[in-house]
This record gives sequence, structure tokens and C-alpha cells, in this order.
Amino acid sequence: MQPVNLRKWLLRAEEPDEEGIVQLSQELNIQKLTAQALILRGIVNKEQGIEFLRANLSALPDPDLLPDMTIACARLEKALVQGEKIAVHGDYDVDGITGCTLFVETLRAFGGQVEYHIPLRLKDGYGLSADAIRHAHEHGCSIILSVDCGVSAQVEADFASELGLDLIITDHHQPPDHLPVCHALVNPQLTSGTSPWKDLSGVGVAFFVLIALRRRLRENGYFSTRKEPDLRQGLDLVALGTIADIVPLGGINRLLVRSGLQLLEAGTRPGIAALKRVADVKQVTSGVVGFRLAPRLNAAGRLEDAALGVKLLLGDDPQDIEPLAEMLDGFNRDRQKIEQQTLLEAISQVEKLDQPDRYSLVLSSPNWHSGVIGIVASRLVERYHRPTVLIAFENGLGKGSARSISGFHLYQALSRSAEPLAGFGGHAMAAGLSIAEENLDDFKVAFEAAARSQLSATDLLPMLYHDGEVALSSFNLSVLKELEMLNPYGVGNPQPAFISRNCQVLAPRILADKHLKFDIEENGCRVGCIAFGQAGKFDQLGGDVDLLYRPGINQWRGKESVQLQVVDFRASGCCNDE
Repeated sequence: MQPVNLRKWLLRAEEPDEEGIVQLSQELNIQKLTAQALILRGIVNKEQGIEFLRANLSALPDPDLLPDMTIACARLEKALVQGEKIAVHGDYDVDGITGCTLFVETLRAFGGQVEYHIPLRLKDGYGLSADAIRHAHEHGCSIILSVDCGVSAQVEADFASELGLDLIITDHHQPPDHLPVCHALVNPQLTSGTSPWKDLSGVGVAFFVLIALRRRLRENGYFSTRKEPDLRQGLDLVALGTIADIVPLGGINRLLVRSGLQLLEAGTRPGIAALKRVADVKQVTSGVVGFRLAPRLNAAGRLEDAALGVKLLLGDDPQDIEPLAEMLDGFNRDRQKIEQQTLLEAISQVEKLDQPDRYSLVLSSPNWHSGVIGIVASRLVERYHRPTVLIAFENGLGKGSARSISGFHLYQALSRSAEPLAGFGGHAMAAGLSIAEENLDDFKVAFEAAARSQLSATDLLPMLYHDGEVALSSFNLSVLKELEMLNPYGVGNPQPAFISRNCQVLAPRILADKHLKFDIEENGCRVGCIAFGQAGKFDQLGGDVDLLYRPGINQWRGKESVQLQVVDFRASGCCNDE
């Protein structure tokens, strides 16, 4: 199977009419280009535009609308009032690390006695740990509070009940047909199909639990003799976990992340400041969080102990924090090396497939590290545009990570392919599974059948979405600074991208053996371009080209200029996209 090189360029949504663009532009006092981008994101009237651009926390919905919220908060209030010990059980990814940190520091600020547990990826696996439940019981805890896990933990919930522990599950993963029996189960996936809550991250759910709990405590006079914590100070954790978990950054998540990014930029949390230093971060954006900060926290869980990430985020002593940050940075470098070797081995397997027309990829090896296979699966999806599962086997048992493409719901597909599996869980675009080695071939057949039933050949062609065709002269610093009001960017709110056609390429060169840098000129307007990771396409820069790009502002030696980050380019007139 060869990498997919051809990509289809499509307008992000139905083309807006000029009258609608002009009207929204005038109502919001914004440029037409900004209004066009908003309409293509479903923001079509003045009220929606104001809400989107202001992104005010006052617009957050009532947390008690989430299922079992009042039950969970009543039990936590009782524990705080009576001095009962609470055990927080997180997960080993960034969402679980930040959610655990948020619960621990805030409940302690409320006056609670709180301990925490993060499972070891290689020893404990995903989800609630029976050993952790036993440990909590032995250490006098009366409540276990999960974050980012637990919705599939029927056996563990029963075990907690047997020990007399009240289990409060907060999770955001897709629920199974049979839910665990527990004291309370707060999961936005259990709300109606039209609910605004569906896309919350695990740490986002935790934040709303704390909002509801604080309100309950306030109403009952709990803070009459103690200081009431400012929950906004935890939004840096919410932003970090939400971005890292690649949930859509619209609606509620946009409100949370936009405020949280400001705290991350300020770096008031000592652990965040140390993490920014080792990652050489000068300015925090959602992209910087996703590609610079989150991987270093994730590396602890992938290779060592994710509890180190919680320790870093909770810490306030520089003598402890600085070595921890350096350690996480070292883990990340090790992770990158292991990831690259795994990727090369996986590509070699794909190239040797005897069925090059497969709609899915299921690859495995006893030599792979289960901590990096999710990242490598994502790389293979980018390369081959197929739903991909990578499985690391050890002693006949496999841990798998799956990543998907648009139009293929992974959790539903795994549900239809579940018979050979020992277990699975996840979302539409990412999931995890466990499997015995003797069942691997049966799973490959079942998963391929699920892919073929849900996908067409057209779905296997990557699509790049844009916000319209524009002239290069449309861009200046004022326009680009206004477009930045659409931040934060991510899934569900992509950075604006545009097309320009029949552009002349000037001064092309290769940077660092990986990137392309060149200028383009259209009707006398010349603009600089950077194409990251596209050095292999240098020979295609001859003649006029069409480009799909994200416009931005380049800062160099104190000067600002327009620069286009090229996503894709091709010879002018070679393709007709819809």
C-alpha cells in the first residue's frame, strides 16, 4: 500500500451568499473575510457572533443539568463536612492527569482530605484499578472519585461496593450497554442527543462537578468560616487537558479553553512555568499546548509514571519542580525515538501487505511499546488515510490503540467487531482495546468488514477544507489580527484556511532538510510562504501553482509581516474540486 498523496480541496460548508456575509460584517463591525469564516463555522447571525467572539464564562450552562450531578455533590459535601477521606482515581493521559490534579487541589482547598492514584500504563492498563480501590479502602477512604475513566468498570464498581466504598464516576467516554452500579455516574454522553455537553473532556466534566459542589457548599454556609476558592484558577488545567484530548473546541469547550489559555500564557502555576521553560515556549496557543506542552506530560504516562505529571502540576517548590520538568522533557525525547522506530516498522508492515486495497489497517508486533502506539497510529492515518489499529503484544496478550478518519465512528465499529476482543472503549476518533494474540486474525477480518460497510472508496481520499478562494491582496496585518479573534483553534473550530490560484513561485528553497520556503506572487502582490514537512515536493514548485494555506503573522527581528502556512499545493489547473 502506498501513501495517499492526492487530497481533495472542499469548501468547509455550503457557500454563503454575499448578502449574508455583508450583513454579518456590518452587524458585528468586522471584515467580510472574518464574517465569511464565521458563517462557514455555523455562526450566521449577530447573537451567535457576539456569543462566539466574546466567549464569556457567564454563558456556561448550569452544571446540575448533567446526570447524577446533584447526587455526586451531595455525597462529596457530606465527606467534606464530616472529614471523610476521598481517593481521586485519574487516568494516565493528559486529560486524566489534569483532571486528577484539578480535583485534588480544589477539594483540598475546600478543606478535604484527599489522596490520588494514577494507574501505570504498562502494569495496570486503562481504567479503574482494583488494586487502587483496595488501597483506598485500606487507607481509610470512604469515597472513590474517578476522572476520565470508569464508565465501563462494572467489575471494579462491584468490588468497591463490596468493600463499602461509595464510587462516584466522572467520565466522558462512550458508555457501554450495561453501566456500572455506583453511587453516582456523571457523564455527558448520557445526556440527550441535542445536549450541549456531549463534547466535554474528562477534566471539563471535573470542572463542572466542582462548580456544582462549590455552589452547594456556598448555599449551605460552608464557606462562612473558610475562604472560598476561585475556580477560575483551575482553568489552565482545563485548557491543557481539553486541548490534549482533541475534543471539539466549540461551544462550552471554547469558553473554557479561551480563558484557560490566558492562564497558561501567564504561567502562574509553577509546574506550568517549568514545563514552558523546558519546552522553550515563548507564547502559548492551542497548537503549542497540543504539540509542545501536552506531549511532555503524556510522556510520563507513556514511558514511566503519569503520577509524576500530577506531582509537577500540584507542586510549588522550585527545587522539586525543576528536576521534574527536566525529567518529563527527557521522557519526551525518549518517546520520540521509540515512536520513530515503531513508525518505520509499521510502515514496513504496510508496504508488505498482500491486500493493498484494504479499507483498514490492523498492525501488531511484540517489539512495540504500548505507550507510543496511539501516536504512531495517528501518523499512519495521516499517511494512508485508513482507520488504523496498532497492537503491542506481550506474552500473548495485546494492548491496542486505534485512530480513525472522518465518517468512521471507531467506538461503533469496535462494537460491531467486539467478539474477538477482550475489551475496548473510547470515542468516535480514538479508542483503545485489548485482545489475545490467537484472536488477531478474526479481529482483522471483522474490523475490515466494519470499515467496508461504513466507508466508500471516496471516503479513503483525504479532504482538506477551506474557507473560500481569495486574492492575496486580501491579506494585511489588520485583517489577520482580526481573524485571530476566532482563536482558540482545534477540532470543531479549525484555523481559517483559504485558496489562491495561478500563483507564481519565487525563490524556492529547502530549510533544515524538511521544510519548503518560498514566495508567491499574484497580480503584483508578493507574500512569503512556509510549507512544513513538504521538502519532498520541491520539484513540484516549477510553474504556476494553486495553494491551500493558513494565513498568519510572521514576527522577525521586531517586524511583522504576512506569511502563508501552506497546507497543500499543486500545479495550477490540474484538479477540479467540488
